[in-house]
Amino acid sequence: MPVHDDRRFFEFLVLEGAQAGLSWDTILAKREHYRKVLDAFDPVKISRYGSRKRQQLLRDPGIVRNRLKIASTVTNAKAFLAVQKEFGSFAAYAWAFVGGKPVRRRRGARVPARTTLSDALSKDLKRRGFRFVGSTIVYAFMQATGLVNDHAHDCFRYKSRT
Repeated sequence: MPVHDDRRFFEFLVLEGAQAGLSWDTILAKREHYRKVLDAFDPVKISRYGSRKRQQLLRDPGIVRNRLKIASTVTNAKAFLAVQKEFGSFAAYAWAFVGGKPVRRRRGARVPARTTLSDALSKDLKRRGFRFVGSTIVYAFMQATGLVNDHAHDCFRYKSRT
């Protein structure tokens, strides 16, 4: 479903980055624990995480214990707050990339792993200091947040995601 809540956008940004190289099922199984240990995905709190909190997260088997992914969560929180400040909300920033409404896949078209749109968003996020935001990760993020609607046209979710 289309997301308009900034905290939900941040949650998906963190989870999509954590998922890189892993199965989505692995991340879904850890999602609730992520919410618990990452202060319900509050970017203000996460942006203040110091080395002690990062070390604690590295020892937590309930999340993906990858030093770079944990560090990127903190870095991305700071960049996320900067985008909010510049655009008023992260939602306003993200939805501007798709003209304010979900991009729909053409009938019969294959579901891509990335697009020119995800390439552009990825490039802009990287320019703003975000990490773990390659085009494939960003496309999955766009799908998860409803910026793109890749459901088959005969799927019950297709019409509900507009």
